[in-house]
Amino acid sequence: MRFAVIEGSREWTEPTRPALRDMSRSLSVEDVEAEAQRRLRAVRLDEWRTREFITGRPMPDEVRHYAMQVEFAAQAISRLLPIPGDFNSDVYWPRALG
Repeated sequence: MRFAVIEGSREWTEPTRPALRDMSRSLSVEDVEAEAQRRLRAVRLDEWRTREFITGRPMPDEVRHYAMQVEFAAQAISRLLPIPGDFNSDVYWPRALG
């Protein structure tokens, strides 16, 4: 549920439903993995890993911890039957760095 202020009053509203086109196809583990990879690309995980490999300096703990959380969330969401239509919502994933 979401809290919303409408015309000066406070009401509880349901989250928006996924688009009909999303409901027409079944979601797969690959969809969840693609979302996890998108989130890891956003924090430039590959660059951090490359830097760690080349220089020997470890990546920041925050980045390493975030990557572990994203991987855990992806595994957990992939096990759900059915996979929720709004699996890419921030509700299911750890808070981004920043």
